[in-house]
Amino acid sequence: MAENNLKIVMYPWFAMGHLTSFLHISNKFAERGHKIFFILPQKTQPRLNQFNLHPNLITFIPIIVPPVEGLPHETETTSDIPFPLFSHLRHAMDLTRPLIESLLKELNPHFVFYDFTHWLPSLARDLGIKSIHYCTISPAAVGYLFRDESSIDSFTKPPPNFPSLRIKLYEHEARAINYVNNKKEFGCGIKFVQRMLIATKTCDAIAFKTCEEIEGSYCNFLEMKFKKPVILAGPVLPEQPTSTLDEKWANWLDQFRSKSVIYCAFGKLVLGFELIGLPFLVALKPPIEVETIEEALPKGFIERTSKRGVVYGGWVQQQLILSHPSVGCFVTHCGYGSLSEAMTNECRLVLMPHAGDQFINARLMGGDLRVGVEVEKGDGNGLFTKESLVKAIRLAMERDSEIGNEVGVNHAKWRDFLLSEGLESSYIHRFLNKMQNLLLD
Repeated sequence: MAENNLKIVMYPWFAMGHLTSFLHISNKFAERGHKIFFILPQKTQPRLNQFNLHPNLITFIPIIVPPVEGLPHETETTSDIPFPLFSHLRHAMDLTRPLIESLLKELNPHFVFYDFTHWLPSLARDLGIKSIHYCTISPAAVGYLFRDESSIDSFTKPPPNFPSLRIKLYEHEARAINYVNNKKEFGCGIKFVQRMLIATKTCDAIAFKTCEEIEGSYCNFLEMKFKKPVILAGPVLPEQPTSTLDEKWANWLDQFRSKSVIYCAFGKLVLGFELIGLPFLVALKPPIEVETIEEALPKGFIERTSKRGVVYGGWVQQQLILSHPSVGCFVTHCGYGSLSEAMTNECRLVLMPHAGDQFINARLMGGDLRVGVEVEKGDGNGLFTKESLVKAIRLAMERDSEIGNEVGVNHAKWRDFLLSEGLESSYIHRFLNKMQNLLLD
């Protein structure tokens, strides 16, 4: 079979971070001549059209999300609902099984990529189609979190033979993971962790957006655990934006000295940004209980910080902001996608995880790789304080300090590696070769 005639179906979890992650690797495949059929919610397609760089090879297949009792009308992605209803949306995707089966029969692809639809590998196998579980979280997170255990204590320490002792959860984090993992899924009677274990154990291969040089030991751990090949796609960096930074933000950032601005994409502890005295830009959605950002801010905050701070309640061009010369620090919740963007920019990382795989990502970045400083939090309640945020930002940004110098040197090393010429191309080439080999099994 020639390398340029693979047909691949993509069916990601209906969350924007998953949809865009699947689309980024679709672009890499299409760039090399492969045909992609991308299944997504009908009204979400217009939001993704701009990221489809090869519309002649990447065909969007919009579908209607089936109605589910308790799910608000016209729900399409996790952006439309609070976290407790995510299970209802997964059930809605489960209800698409007859439609997906019909589409697979019609399209007759070589591969189907998926993540949360645990029933898809067996369906694909019956149709002679290879299945790849494309994980949008890190190998370290999969290795640590995907275990069918119901003891909080078990999650405070790594599983047997896990490659790193630096990665572990505090008790309050273990409690949260244990709750999510062991909660029964709406409409299907299995626990969330069982859904994910089935999705991982029944596929033909597990795939990640990472490099062996960064997470190779965790990939080896997963191959041993699941007895499946683990295929790495490399950094899968999104294309550099062809647009320029909005004039509003460019003019605002230009007034500050190099590497002095703190950027943050969530709104907790804005008082910490006031306390540290440096310029800051915070971009976030208004909390559910208020209509505007201004209503949610502490009394007098806007007046006190107006000359050096902005809290904006809308979407911003994060990639372009992170690369602006004035931005020196990125306070991140440690989502895998945001970390990928941050690792290829020069701003210092302050790690502030909130849930799920973010905890593991923070320990990986702050412990294993030493490229950022994690914000300390209370052992009992897990709450951050404005003082702990200030401390972490200062440690990361003080370039003459031992910690600041260490994270700066390490970050620069990995940034140069990730951006090195030919790295991503060689990873995608090997990825496709391993896919070809799977077809021979």
